[in-house]
Amino acid sequence: MELTLLIIAAVILICILANRISGRFGVPMLLVFIGVGMLFGSDGVFKIPFEDYSLAETGCSIALIFIMFYGGFGTNIYKAKPVAVKSMLLSSFGVVITSLLTGLFCHFALGFELVEGMLIGACLGSTDAATVFSILRSKRLNLKYNTASLLEVESGSNDPFAYMLTVIMLSILKGTASPGDLVLMLFKQLIFGGVFGFGIGVLAWFILKRFKSDTAGFDSVFIVAIALLAYAAPSVIGGNGYLSAYIVGIYLGNKPIQGKRNLVHFFDGVTGLLQMAVFFMLGLLAFPSKLPEVLVAGVLISVFMVFIARPVAVFGILAPFKCKFNQMILVSFSGLRGVASIVFAIMAAAASNFEEYDIFHTVFLAVLLSLLLQGSLIPFVARKVKMIDNTNDVMTTFNDYSEELPVQFIKLNVTESSRWSGKHIKDLALPPDTLIALIVRDDKRIIPKGFTQIKPGDVAVLCAPAINDSEGINLTEVNVTKESQYCGLMLSDLPPDDSHLVVLVKRGERVIIPRGKTVFTEGDILVINSAEKV
Repeated sequence: MELTLLIIAAVILICILANRISGRFGVPMLLVFIGVGMLFGSDGVFKIPFEDYSLAETGCSIALIFIMFYGGFGTNIYKAKPVAVKSMLLSSFGVVITSLLTGLFCHFALGFELVEGMLIGACLGSTDAATVFSILRSKRLNLKYNTASLLEVESGSNDPFAYMLTVIMLSILKGTASPGDLVLMLFKQLIFGGVFGFGIGVLAWFILKRFKSDTAGFDSVFIVAIALLAYAAPSVIGGNGYLSAYIVGIYLGNKPIQGKRNLVHFFDGVTGLLQMAVFFMLGLLAFPSKLPEVLVAGVLISVFMVFIARPVAVFGILAPFKCKFNQMILVSFSGLRGVASIVFAIMAAAASNFEEYDIFHTVFLAVLLSLLLQGSLIPFVARKVKMIDNTNDVMTTFNDYSEELPVQFIKLNVTESSRWSGKHIKDLALPPDTLIALIVRDDKRIIPKGFTQIKPGDVAVLCAPAINDSEGINLTEVNVTKESQYCGLMLSDLPPDDSHLVVLVKRGERVIIPRGKTVFTEGDILVINSAEKV
């Protein structure tokens, strides 16, 4: 067991280091992790034997639940509203058109059986949300005409449709489904997936609003359970679990959940680790020695999809909306294939042993080429077609965006003797650029107006501009002992010194802002801003 844990730790560390390096050279993260997996695999340096398609399918499917859920959770639906119709058409009909054209190409140009060609097309029908998100985030690549939101929603929502096509083609290959069965299957996938997704999202939001837990991390664990429920519940009765998980993610991600930033950090870590695990497993499962056998097919399929199938789907759907030509060019080129395509290919390999062609390695190679070429060149193509928008931040299109506001808040306790006691806010002489943002009175929160009266016992929360940096502020803590020069003295008794200022006194659990008559006692901790260390 110790050796296994050592290998796992080493792989994670290598993946993290490789991710840092890949960011500098513009290589997609997925490609690097797959490369690490191939390095450890049967044909690699470390020769770890792994060819269990069923185990790989189970592990990858579980990981894909959270990746899809978080894809929805991170999508800002309000930013996406202007492009929602176009995005959904691309993620549904766009997948069908791309898959159909690719399947026909595999059959007529490469000699695949028609159904197996269509299966390859279905596996490659969707685009990869993780890679698209990663490129937009890492390069801060904001695009004109809401194109970033268009790509985010499309790539986040088209995996369920590719999954449906894959399941349908596998049923046809096995000969277990009649035309009526296929129609019923499609109906159940869409309806049950959509209804369960919305229903579970509403239920989860109801529970989050009404049941608060004092246990740290409760919300994170609860959301994990909801994501699993969103997938499993509709899947049991033939619904599309991935579609359900994505809908729940979108619903909850656009609600004002308390502590959402902590949830975002949690799922960033979880999905990051899952992506490492999935991509490494896919690389481990692949045999580089088999890639030359599918080299011609993989290259031709990848080229056909980039320059014919994807553009036909994109132009056919977006042209009626009178979209800009350069926008359609970039959207066409941004159709990266990714982890979902390989997972669906694993499903095909695990579900059937009778195909004449190596579908897994064919799809695997096509995905590698898509990531290497398209993933690396998207920023370049965006500049060439003049689609870069430097006036906005692409991070605003994600729900985890949190703008760093240049303000700070301070708390002021109002006493009977306070100058503010009994006065209306409009009559207060506040410092310039200062605002009373909130008044807390008997555990009630009051949004202040000009005629709001300040009363004894109130806690006023003031808002003021923050400094841009802390240069010149050198905070030092000094413990007051019996022998200390500060012990027993009032602040006003200290000799004048322009080089330092006592800004805070920590007395047990109390925090005291010192005044002239504040007496320093043994056990106090003074926080001093000084030109030099005290």
